[in-house]
Amino acid sequence: MADIKYEIKEHIGVLSENKKGWRKEVNLISWNDAAPKYDIRDWAPEHEKMGKGVTLTEEEVKNLRDVLGKIS
Repeated sequence: MADIKYEIKEHIGVLSENKKGWRKEVNLISWNDAAPKYDIRDWAPEHEKMGKGVTLTEEEVKNLRDVLGKIS
């Protein structure tokens, strides 16, 4: 499997942390030198490992905000 290059451009926030120190984070990340996208995934304490996640464009993040705003 090819190495995946990533650069965290902006750390936006932490959603949760488990007992082993892994944190579910929201970040703005450039994957393989592409334009940065919003990303939600689990990260090991020093960002040396990552779990599966979801990557969203700015438009998708705005749509998600609107959808979540409907939850009471």
